[in-house]
Amino acid sequence: MRQAGRYLPEYRALRAEKGGFLTLATDPESAAEVTLQPIRRFGFDGAILFSDILMIPWALGQDLSFGVGEGPRLEPALVDHALTGLQTAPERLEPIYATVAQVAAALSPETTFLGFAGSPWTVATYMVAGHGSRDQGETRRFAYGDEAAFGTIIDAIADMTVEYLSRQIMAGVDAVQLFDSWSGSLSPAQFERWVIAPTARIVAALHDRHPGTPVIGFPKGAGGKLPAYARETGVDALGLDETVDPLWAAASLPRDLPVQGNLDPLVLIAGGPAQDAAASRILEAFADRPHIFNLGHGILQDTPIAHVERLLAFVRRS
Repeated sequence: MRQAGRYLPEYRALRAEKGGFLTLATDPESAAEVTLQPIRRFGFDGAILFSDILMIPWALGQDLSFGVGEGPRLEPALVDHALTGLQTAPERLEPIYATVAQVAAALSPETTFLGFAGSPWTVATYMVAGHGSRDQGETRRFAYGDEAAFGTIIDAIADMTVEYLSRQIMAGVDAVQLFDSWSGSLSPAQFERWVIAPTARIVAALHDRHPGTPVIGFPKGAGGKLPAYARETGVDALGLDETVDPLWAAASLPRDLPVQGNLDPLVLIAGGPAQDAAASRILEAFADRPHIFNLGHGILQDTPIAHVERLLAFVRRS
């Protein structure tokens, strides 16, 4: 999950110097610096590329902006449910690959480097609405009302995502992650159609191009649909959000499938004995399977640095 951000003073200083988020994320030297900051401070086992899941819509031709105090905006929103008015601009992704190359050259061999992209369903919700939403209602209505047209958008996102992640791998990442932040808003049938199917397509294409490079899937909010996702997408590891019961996951998911997660980011803010107890429950539940200890979602901006240091020490001595 996200490592860098406003909880780190060194990030805040660089962000103030560079101005807007998009400027920071598309300046390879600065983005590489932000990627490396948590590694220098904490010595995590893996570094996570500093970028954003909305780089794909930007490369598909939408204008992307991050207003002060607002979420991201994409223009024009696909209110007419068509891609025909957009002019693809894959060159917008070139700075990301340059960032990857710089980070890969700077990391020690024992530190894994993770790249990522947003999954088609989640990316499509932003493209259709032009912004984030609580229930993704506009996009869900569109998917029900015109499956063929919506499928065209999903296919375009999937195609660009394969190229994007493939180029990240070629530039130096060791594994890639697919984030489906809004997969929990879908019914089981829609989840199969708009989450599992395009994810399986992306995973298969990446496995074909880059055998041996792991692909991690993170369908946030999937809950009881996680076993189907694990079986049908072909992912090499599965990220779990903080709402998933680790004991249930350990019993319900394929025994040889590595899992990643799933400490609640809020308990990391609370810290102390509650943090230790929550981490211990996760470690015990996954003791008999491959497990990457992680948060169940991104680190929050008011997280005390001392709590991160305590968690790291606790996990490493457990």
